[in-house]
Amino acid sequence: MAEFIAYLIAGVATGAIYALAAIGFTLVWQTSQTINFAQGEFVMLPAVLVLLAIKLFGAPIWLAAIIGIAAFILIFGVGFKIAVVDPMIRHGVLPLAIATMALSIIMKEGAKDGFSAEAQNFPSFVPTDTLSIFGAAISLQHLAIIAVAFAVIGALQWFVGGTRLGRQMQATAQNPTVARILGIPVERMVLLTFVINAALAVVASVLISPIYLAKFSNGEVIGLFAFIAAIVGGFNQVRGALVGGLIVGIVDSLAAGYFSSQYKLAVPLVLLIIIILLKPEGLMGRREERRV
Repeated sequence: MAEFIAYLIAGVATGAIYALAAIGFTLVWQTSQTINFAQGEFVMLPAVLVLLAIKLFGAPIWLAAIIGIAAFILIFGVGFKIAVVDPMIRHGVLPLAIATMALSIIMKEGAKDGFSAEAQNFPSFVPTDTLSIFGAAISLQHLAIIAVAFAVIGALQWFVGGTRLGRQMQATAQNPTVARILGIPVERMVLLTFVINAALAVVASVLISPIYLAKFSNGEVIGLFAFIAAIVGGFNQVRGALVGGLIVGIVDSLAAGYFSSQYKLAVPLVLLIIIILLKPEGLMGRREERRV
């Protein structure tokens, strides 16, 4: 029982990271019909930028965090929308998807060559001690990840559903043409979505890097699993992305714990195939009907 609890908590913590990245996938898709295949690298890079600020400027961790996070949100929130999405979206979804794939490679190789090919320790803002819960040794870092991730997701849900700005974002996502008629600044709402996506990536990066270290290859697994989580939960639902992330994280943790870590990539893919066959719109997704 203690072993199961330990695997379960670890799975929920990992799933919360996948959920943050998956929600970013969903938000960007809802407002701009864009799939960002560099999402995993968006989670990898903030931690690298923070360590780079420490290395280049000798800045203390708090100042390095401000510099690295601000630079990331500016470049990969605002800059990504203006420099990549806006020019490419005019040519269709496929060229834009290819552009984000290219961006993913550039970010990964840039982090490898411009920072380090080796995994680097990232300072933890939480003690590395453990707690005993029903005989299971539970890491305080895992508990902190769960608490912070759920608080951020809860704040996002409140913002989207409980504020005027959030409702304007929803209107933009549901029907941008009608939103323009109602006087909503659609382009500004779409830009805000990309900034929120970058902020979610920053939170995920800061939470996961103290455990899995800061390394250029982190984005590969995170991006893949977050994409699977978004599809499993329902690509057009933020709540679905949360549910999908938790399911993928828990299944991955239990499979690695009770079977073998060699199945780490295979199990979520099998889960994805099962969901697509049984419920193509995802567990919490809604079927989109088109009339001709």
